[in-house]
Amino acid sequence: MTEGTAVPEQVKAEVARQLALIQRGTAEIIPEEDLVKKLEQSILNNKPLRVKLGLDPTAPDIHLGHTVVLQKLRHFQELGHQVIIIIGDFTGRIGDPSGKSETRKQLTEEEVNRNAETYKEQIFKVLDREKTEVTFNSSWLSPLNFADILQLAAKYTVARMLERDDFTKRMKENLPIGIHELFYPLMQGYDSVALQADVELGGTDQKFNLLVGRALQKEYGQASQIAITMPILEGLDGVQKMSKSLGNYIGIHESPREMYGKTMSIPDHCMIRYYELVTAVPMEEIEQLSASVESGQVHPRDAKMRLAREIVTMYHSSEAAHEAEREFINIFQRKELPDEIPEYIVPAELVSSGPVWIVKLLVEAGLVKSNGEGRRMINQGAVKIDNNAITDDKAEVTICDGMIVKVGKRKFVKLRK
Repeated sequence: MTEGTAVPEQVKAEVARQLALIQRGTAEIIPEEDLVKKLEQSILNNKPLRVKLGLDPTAPDIHLGHTVVLQKLRHFQELGHQVIIIIGDFTGRIGDPSGKSETRKQLTEEEVNRNAETYKEQIFKVLDREKTEVTFNSSWLSPLNFADILQLAAKYTVARMLERDDFTKRMKENLPIGIHELFYPLMQGYDSVALQADVELGGTDQKFNLLVGRALQKEYGQASQIAITMPILEGLDGVQKMSKSLGNYIGIHESPREMYGKTMSIPDHCMIRYYELVTAVPMEEIEQLSASVESGQVHPRDAKMRLAREIVTMYHSSEAAHEAEREFINIFQRKELPDEIPEYIVPAELVSSGPVWIVKLLVEAGLVKSNGEGRRMINQGAVKIDNNAITDDKAEVTICDGMIVKVGKRKFVKLRK
């Protein structure tokens, strides 16, 4: 179809349908009018868009916050487009400096490759394996020689590179910026050139890198990709972004019990946002649920229980979700014990020595990682033995067979002699 030719009404209708799903939960589409044109051409020519996401495997495990952008990729798959996952085995050795106040430690090739294999398995808990192309950016970045690198660097200016918020901040604070860090956005942008991407996705902290990809594609004579940014998901505290280092995360590899319990702990004000960003519940239902909670027709607890079921079902099964819910109700609403409590066989020498220091017992049983953590949990009133709170971190316990020790809301152990 030539420029200026009227777009058929059925194509417009299909574009509107696709755009509605793509817009769900997005922070920004740059520029949206160009996405509309790309969708029109895709439909008219029966040619799927090439939708790219780069993942630097700098850590081995994925949590729910990482799945926000994966869910959007799943939407593109459902609409018939081609999803391309780039495992940044080359860029991962540098590490994206986005949002960092200091130069990141470079990972070894072995560390990156080990994490990459774990990533490949985890992403298919969200994406359709049969509709996903996985590639490694070392395949086109490693062969570049120094002349190629200089040619790539010549296509972007230092002034524009230093517009990045994190670089600007570090310069103002007189903090070092490694030359290699300036190459990260260029390499990510070159990924888009190598794959001739139509669309690239990323978190809001990736906006600069996505725009570099648009600029480089133009420099290399290609049509510029559409940049779609997704919000950063708040963690269990409802304030800071979900992060393993902050301990406010839900890991997609965690047990149904842990997933369900953690989901139930998120603040009420985050609940609808979680529905929109990390579940497949249709927006119409989410909007109705939100209105019902707002009007008092539905209790926030009940809405959150459905959210917990949705999340556990997605990463385990419907049966596992209902079992986790039943156990949650038993433990937290009826104050009962879980059906299955791990047992800890207390070493004979520990039993024979007489009363045991409570903190030592917690560490030995694997309920806390250190004496310091044990003391903190006791002082917070989070430790119970046979449902009796322990408030003295110097207390000693006489071990009895079958004694139930509880730490926090979800950690139980049954002592065996």
